[in-house]
Amino acid sequence: MKMNTTNIVCSLLVLGLFFFVTEGLAQGLSVGDKALDFSLKNVNNKTVSLEDYSKEEGLIIVFTCNHCPYSVLYEDRIIELQNKFGEDGFPVIAINPNDPEQYPSDSFKNMKKRAKKKGFNFPYLLDDTQEIARGYGALRTPHVYVLSNKDGRFAVEYIGAIDDSAKSEDKVEVRYVEDAIKALKEGEAIEKKKTKAVGCSIKWKKS
Repeated sequence: MKMNTTNIVCSLLVLGLFFFVTEGLAQGLSVGDKALDFSLKNVNNKTVSLEDYSKEEGLIIVFTCNHCPYSVLYEDRIIELQNKFGEDGFPVIAINPNDPEQYPSDSFKNMKKRAKKKGFNFPYLLDDTQEIARGYGALRTPHVYVLSNKDGRFAVEYIGAIDDSAKSEDKVEVRYVEDAIKALKEGEAIEKKKTKAVGCSIKWKKS
């Protein structure tokens, strides 16, 4: 029995959608994957890469930005993560992947201003091409990746939110990032290896 033109077109559309969805699901890093290296400009105009942290036990990578209310809400908590773990083997690296043409407040110039105003005690890097955010699979700001460093190989150990309260720190009951790091330092299994990142969607450049 011959398929009519409408059926053929519908079949092709469904097949195309399947491959599109499958490809989308395949993008980004998963827990256990080798971390993607990068070389990005910090607000002090120096370049930062994973190699610079080769002697650390791991890293806390946070995709964040200036304008997102969720990112602003979490700034103090990110600073506190650096205070708690920066000199204890797990320093923070913040990366801004947003397109400044859509949100000028996320420009490199304004990143410098924000870092100075808030007293960021960690590198604040610009992902100008957005390749690093895409490579990691980041979708929102803030979106966190906790990495471990085993014999010079950085691997992803946790992906998701900083904690379970995007409203107020006073309402936090579970501190996902802290719990993950404590488990790694104690040689124990991480109870929650992945959670849903809550925040603004990353503002991708228009093609």
